[in-house]
Amino acid sequence: MEIARVYGHLTLPDVRRVLACLHEKEVRFEAVDGSMSYQDLPLFFKLQATGHVPADPAFEDGQTKLFDSRVICRYVAEKYVKQGNQRLLGRDFLERASIERWLKLEENRFEPPSSALVFHLAFAPHFKLKPDRVLIEKSERDLMKVLDIYDQRLSENRFLAGEEFTLADLFHLPNSDYIINSTDKGYLFSKRKNVSRWWEDISTRPSWKKCHQTFPSFHIFHYPSIPNHLPIFTHFVNSNSL
Repeated sequence: MEIARVYGHLTLPDVRRVLACLHEKEVRFEAVDGSMSYQDLPLFFKLQATGHVPADPAFEDGQTKLFDSRVICRYVAEKYVKQGNQRLLGRDFLERASIERWLKLEENRFEPPSSALVFHLAFAPHFKLKPDRVLIEKSERDLMKVLDIYDQRLSENRFLAGEEFTLADLFHLPNSDYIINSTDKGYLFSKRKNVSRWWEDISTRPSWKKCHQTFPSFHIFHYPSIPNHLPIFTHFVNSNSL
């Protein structure tokens, strides 16, 4: 039986998004890491944070080949609808409409400022690159506005699209994890009561914990030392066995 394959640097948020979705759906997959050299990473992260290139994985599932983490997650949620979490895209048109609303907000309002903060506060210092303080301040202001919207929404619902965990929540995991655990901006989440509760809820899901297990050194900048070229890393995952 063929298994799905994900190709990409496993520290990239977009790759982590796909892995979280695959774990949530209990899809057996192979993750192939090491697609770029250590020296290539700073430029790659910088271009992605400024919107010049997508930091997306390549995905294979039989004859199907896809790019763009959000497209891949939608595909996985649709194809494997009968296994794992069956509510990622909702079970009826009304649920789907609510999910789509929050997916759009995540991509257009949350992603840009959160990606900028991840690069300039988490990755740039590690690579001895000068952070853009003007962009950091703007991104923080923009992110605060989005989180205020979330906090209000989450005062009424357990999750963004309702009472069930969906892609609308899952898509926030990678960037939020970096901001909370690897920058000094974690208070943006913790100071908002409902957002803080929501983050605790989604970040402790088994699927996200398995993402950390898939690649032990989840945060590249936590390495005490990194070789000149990151080794190829291949990991076979059977969600049911973890």
